[in-house]
Amino acid sequence: MSYAPSELKFTHTHEWLRDEGDGIYTVGISDHAQALLGDMVFIDLPDSGTAVDAGDECAVIESVKAASDIYAPCTGTIISINDDLDATPERVNSDPYGDGWLFQIRIDVDEDLDEFIDAEDYLASIADDE
Repeated sequence: MSYAPSELKFTHTHEWLRDEGDGIYTVGISDHAQALLGDMVFIDLPDSGTAVDAGDECAVIESVKAASDIYAPCTGTIISINDDLDATPERVNSDPYGDGWLFQIRIDVDEDLDEFIDAEDYLASIADDE
C-alpha cells in the first residue's frame, strides 16, 4: 500500500511538492508512481535555469517497465536538480520522498498552488489503482 507524507502536496499526475519557503518547492514522484513504474534505470532531468509552465513535460523517468514523462507542477524556473540520480536513479524507488527528489522550482504564479491536493485526498484518488 502506498504512503504519502501529510506535509506534502500532490498533483493528479503523481508529482509531490514540498514547500521550502520563499516560493521554492522541491518536486518528486509519489511512492505510488515509483511502485507502478518499477526499478528506475535512467532519469533525464531539466537543466537548472530552465523556465517551465505548469503542465509542461520537463523530465523523463525510465524504468525496467516503461518511460514516463514528469510534468512541471507549476509555472516557474528550475533552480536545482538532484545530480545524484545520474549515478543512482534507484533512489527514486528506495526513498521517493527523501533522497529520490527530482528538482527544485521557484514558482512564478501562486495560483498554481490551488491545483494541488493534500496527502489524504491523493491517497483517496489512487485507492482504486491499488
